[in-house]
Amino acid sequence: MKLTEIVTPDRVRVLPPDVKFDKRHTLLRIAELLAQGLSIPPGRILATLEEREQLQSTGIGDGVAMPHGTLEGIQGQVGALLLCPGGVDFEAIDEKPSYILFGLVGPKNALEHLKILARMSRVLRNSNFRARLVSERDASLAYQLLRMEDDAVG
Repeated sequence: MKLTEIVTPDRVRVLPPDVKFDKRHTLLRIAELLAQGLSIPPGRILATLEEREQLQSTGIGDGVAMPHGTLEGIQGQVGALLLCPGGVDFEAIDEKPSYILFGLVGPKNALEHLKILARMSRVLRNSNFRARLVSERDASLAYQLLRMEDDAVG
């Protein structure tokens, strides 16, 4: 499954470079993006993301975090992309700020959930792509960059 099948253009946001959020507020913004078009309230999604973060940070390093979780009552995988040019302390394994946050929620016991996280890791492995994505200030253009890289990965 391609990322652009689960991340819709309305679920992509770019924060202004001077905006600094803490981890919890950033998770709330991701939860709000993920909730768009769903019958699940953002607060329930936020609780799921926070519960997963308590196990271990989803900050994977290289400026990337992938907050994710599973929910009862959700149909299929739903993704969101939040770009934070000002950086967020996401307690990443490399102890550096996260700038690219890919949120994902899906049904419990879904193998697809792990496959999507793996695909996102492959897409974000390209340092040139990460740099272009972080420098983008327009959400629709950021979505197009994601689409092109997603297609290039195959």
